[in-house]
Amino acid sequence: MPFWKSRQAGGILLIILASLSFATLDTAVKHATQLVPLLMLLWFRYAFQAMVTFALRFPVQKTSLFVTPNPRFQALRGVLLLTSSACAFLGLQHLPVGEFTAMAMLSPMAASAMAAWTLKTHVSPRRWALMGLGLLGVLLVVRPGGQVFGWALFFPLLMVTSYAWFQVLTSRLSGDENPYTTHFYTGLVGAVVMTPIMLFSWNTAALLSYWYWFVLVGFMGTFGHLMLIRAYNRANAVVLTPYLYTQIAFATVLGWLVFRHVPDGLAWGGIAVIAASGVGNAMLSASEATGLRQ
Repeated sequence: MPFWKSRQAGGILLIILASLSFATLDTAVKHATQLVPLLMLLWFRYAFQAMVTFALRFPVQKTSLFVTPNPRFQALRGVLLLTSSACAFLGLQHLPVGEFTAMAMLSPMAASAMAAWTLKTHVSPRRWALMGLGLLGVLLVVRPGGQVFGWALFFPLLMVTSYAWFQVLTSRLSGDENPYTTHFYTGLVGAVVMTPIMLFSWNTAALLSYWYWFVLVGFMGTFGHLMLIRAYNRANAVVLTPYLYTQIAFATVLGWLVFRHVPDGLAWGGIAVIAASGVGNAMLSASEATGLRQ
């Protein structure tokens, strides 16, 4: 069978679609938060995911959609992703999409460090070196005097931390949970937590005037995570992880098309270093997985 017809090729295509969806989501959020209340937009993103997942999966799974052996972990996972999204929504108000995405892509490496600490996972010296290289790339992007240096850097820093914990917990749950059940609870927890908070900024006129931005943000977040689920059903993380870094390219291009922002020279270098360290980390995982099978 030709590679382009294989399950792995399908997984790669789906992961690239997910990356494009997330880049589009971030670009839409950066624009939409200038028009509508941020808290309403954040609530709608998760309410949309819960409703769409229920509509698509309840006819297939019936009541098993709600069955989880780890309700506390599901709740914690939902809160962690909601925290990541809140930081992204806030950070994108002040930072360019491309540079913000590049910093966010440190999350897989941060997750490796946290797994080493909490799950006692072995991390090789080469992987630690790649993490250090990624941090060097971030310093090039956020250096004093650069385009993005300022107090708003707190948001991507907190987002990387919360999303890394989210990834560690996802790895912990992956063998015990139906991925669509997890997807449903992620949306449900985010919507439930945001509902009382969102009411303080509710604006019916904004919803009626800019409903299409709400739908776009909700759709892109939901579609992107569904594509991730489908991708990991077709191929393993070792194959797919390098392609996650296409999100940096998509975000940079969209940032240029929509906001006419182009990173400066050192920022381009930092973005390249972050992407290279991430891809190197994925290739190292592939090498280690091959060694274990031999």
